[in-house]
Amino acid sequence: MKIATWNINGVRARLEGAVTWLKEASPDVACFQEIKSVDEAFPAEAFEELGYNVAVHGQKGFNGVAILSKQPFDEVAVRGLPGDAADTHARYMEVIVARKGGVVRVGNLYLPNGNPIGTDKFAYKLAWMQRLRTRTAELLQLEEPFLLMGDYNVIPEPAD
Repeated sequence: MKIATWNINGVRARLEGAVTWLKEASPDVACFQEIKSVDEAFPAEAFEELGYNVAVHGQKGFNGVAILSKQPFDEVAVRGLPGDAADTHARYMEVIVARKGGVVRVGNLYLPNGNPIGTDKFAYKLAWMQRLRTRTAELLQLEEPFLLMGDYNVIPEPAD
């Protein structure tokens, strides 16, 4: 299976480039981050015309993730990172995709950058990362193949 990830930074602004890339690279699964689109406004038709099934967890103006798959989704398992019901940021989703020999769970994430240190944004980022650790531990307990793809926007150190 060929799986790719791309922080698209606005799917409508980069639609032509995304379509061209999908035609050339032809991944079986593509994960987009920072789609900057609500679900209803996501240009799914352009990707469906290329043979992709589309799952979206969007948000107006910023954030948002989408997963495209040549195989139908067995399930869109999670929209939003579990662990904080008050979190309205569209930064995480999981799908289950059929593949030869079984299924694979694909998680797509857009980690908050939490910049600058010492602010509420930084505290949110650290809490989000702890929730991601918790979710990853849960996924390991399932004993099924899974990938956590996306933009691990860690910063602020140059090495990050």
